[in-house]
Amino acid sequence: MGTRGTTMRRTLGGLTAGVVLLAATPAMADSPAELISSFRLKHGEVRVVRDATLDRIAMDQARAMAAKDDLSHDALGPFNRRVAPAGAGRAAENIAYGYDNFEKTLGQWIDSSGHRKNLLLHNASRVGIASARNASGKRTYWAMVIAGDYEPKGKGKGKGKKDGEPLVAVKREPAPASKPKPSNCHVKLLGLCI
Repeated sequence: MGTRGTTMRRTLGGLTAGVVLLAATPAMADSPAELISSFRLKHGEVRVVRDATLDRIAMDQARAMAAKDDLSHDALGPFNRRVAPAGAGRAAENIAYGYDNFEKTLGQWIDSSGHRKNLLLHNASRVGIASARNASGKRTYWAMVIAGDYEPKGKGKGKGKKDGEPLVAVKREPAPASKPKPSNCHVKLLGLCI
């Protein structure tokens, strides 16, 4: 056998070793978004995908709770203000602490009626998930933000909303006012123009 035969055996040997190695490797666990989507699909809702903005919002919340070692939706301020950059028409947040892995945390949320409603937020399409450890490293805090796409004003106002559906109105900052008109006042004293 020449060089070609040796090269062929080495290539086949390498391929065989690679296939055996892949077969012996345990399957990777589903991602958090896939796990949430699977749960949602079983309950008639649509799939969600990870969203970088929601991931950042969730991470900021998880870090704030870990820094304060306090499980609180307000650890970093009101939710509607924190979620505004996502541009969502509706959004909800789940928080937890204790478990080191997402699968167990998700199970905890599924078993809680309020958290379960958030996971099943109608027509949600995006999700952000994050965790952070407290200073001692003994407690893991989780935050999940799930959101639906922006709904234009007036659409469905009060109509069709499911009773008890978790809904957080996202406050938008008002548009900046037009330029102030120039004033002929040289001095303004007690509301008088002089």
